[in-house]
Amino acid sequence: MPHSFQFALILFGIMGFALFVRPIEKSWITLPIFFAGLGLGLGPAGLGVIDLNIDDSTIHTVAEITLILTLFLDASKIRLRNLKAHYALPTRMLLIGMPLTILMGAAMIMLLAPDLPWAMALLTAAILTPTDAALAQPILADKDVPTRVSEAINVESGLNDGLALPVVVFAALLMANEATSNISLTPLAIGQFVGAQIIFGPLAGIAIGFIGAKLLDMATHHKFTQPIYEGIFFLSVGLAAFFGAESIGGNGFIAAFVAGLTFGNAKKTNHKFITEFLEGESTFLSILTFMIFGAVLAPVGLAHANWTTVLIAVGFLTIVRMVPIAISLFGEKLHFYERFILGWFGPKGLASILFALFVAEQYELPHIDEMLACTVLTVGLSILVHGLSAKPLAHHFEKTMQKVKNK
Repeated sequence: MPHSFQFALILFGIMGFALFVRPIEKSWITLPIFFAGLGLGLGPAGLGVIDLNIDDSTIHTVAEITLILTLFLDASKIRLRNLKAHYALPTRMLLIGMPLTILMGAAMIMLLAPDLPWAMALLTAAILTPTDAALAQPILADKDVPTRVSEAINVESGLNDGLALPVVVFAALLMANEATSNISLTPLAIGQFVGAQIIFGPLAGIAIGFIGAKLLDMATHHKFTQPIYEGIFFLSVGLAAFFGAESIGGNGFIAAFVAGLTFGNAKKTNHKFITEFLEGESTFLSILTFMIFGAVLAPVGLAHANWTTVLIAVGFLTIVRMVPIAISLFGEKLHFYERFILGWFGPKGLASILFALFVAEQYELPHIDEMLACTVLTVGLSILVHGLSAKPLAHHFEKTMQKVKNK
């Protein structure tokens, strides 16, 4: 079936959701559940109307652009000046909980699949570690949930995909080295390549993000620009950081993340339109990604699923997430229910999907099907269990904390 017709169907689904978003939001159906389910229903596992496959160049182009802009947009929301004063919880979760999650996840994968190379275990763990706040929106929006809890979930989600990316790239290169007999892939060569990626990428991101912010401030001050073009300029900075870093041997995705962080903290003028533009673009890209997940990734992952991949998926949603977070929060004055919420709401979504597609495109690795199966099962279960549990747990928060006060 022509790609034009398939994409038309996808857009009709988006139009329908947009028209009835209020009634849908009042139900148990979340955006990820709706569009992942729609993609699954229209894809090879369902009606077969959408027959895109994981090797399709269109899929990878959409995924690459989405990953660039998602990293840039998420990072641009973070205000570094607030981290020390108000963000003790996410700082602990990112600097202690996240590394522990990757290490514990890799160890669990090696225990459950001892024949899997350790580099692939590390790669899979790094892909499944980032969280997606979109699957916890009821928690973030509920007024009964303390700000420190909702902000911790939000900030952790905004930063951990960018922090996980260097580990994903490093592990993929190690796996590629194990899988090839190419003598050029020596430890020194890998070290030099990874060094260039993680040095030139951030440098390009800082330079382009800072210059972009100052140029926009100047243009706004002198009234040279208009709001709609501020949004276009904003997205162009993210793409420029990516391609600029790639041209000098750096990692473009890391550059996009650093550029967003730099841009958001360097600009002095409050550009309200950029925030509105950001939210609309980000939501649209998320919709496309969850559709691709349901229609393209899910059939591949489910075809290679087994009890081992199921156990890995369940582990990443429970013990591998919750134990490291509990350790990272040791010493903080938090109620047990707050600790539970912070540990439970580590939903897997956008970043894991995009990282999996990125690795599948960039590297020809053995065991890639097993990695995709783990990703599909983990994200699929997360979409369901976190989507369905968010509202009840948010509503239960007020009752639980009230009981504590009355004791």
